[in-house]
Amino acid sequence: MELIVENLACARGGIPVLENVSFVLRPGHILALRGPNGIGKTTLLRTIAGLQPALSGHISPDADQVAFAPHADGLKPTLTVRENLLFWAGVYGADPGETDTALAAFGLAGLAGRRAAYLSAGQKRRLALARLLLTGRALWALDEPTVSLDDAGAGLFARMVTAHCAQGGLALIATHGDAWDGAEVLDLTGFRAVPPACPAPDGPLP
Repeated sequence: MELIVENLACARGGIPVLENVSFVLRPGHILALRGPNGIGKTTLLRTIAGLQPALSGHISPDADQVAFAPHADGLKPTLTVRENLLFWAGVYGADPGETDTALAAFGLAGLAGRRAAYLSAGQKRRLALARLLLTGRALWALDEPTVSLDDAGAGLFARMVTAHCAQGGLALIATHGDAWDGAEVLDLTGFRAVPPACPAPDGPLP
């Protein structure tokens, strides 16, 4: 499977932010999205993940092939670490036994019985990212995935992404400064949408 984006235009809050975005991401590859704050990195990811419609253009495959990891952790605070992962295993139809693999991959096995409300920010982030291993989806769309992670946690995640791609997966990552070994880079600055022109007044200005 490869991700094909052709002449895509997308908006945030009804205002166009990107236009004419085109690229191909092939199996085994990582594409890092770069650009200043507000350029539309998150908007592009959300559009590819099917969380909002595109203004125009084409995306292949469909959103049901995309695992989206947003900036927010999205955990259920009253559930334990294991219960959070079991919930998502049920959502994606994964074998519940795969939660043990996800816990081990992110160094969370010792915290399996702790409620998510009592995790540190870095632990919450690791738990949120561990869900990716339960999705069974080849394309990972990741919005600033290493926020709140220390060097060790960021290293764990980088190895997980590398292993995913080595098995034929794809990773599309919105990032400001993190370096991803072997990643291609797409700067979205050149795709900034032209703001709509203001209508001319009907009469002379006062």
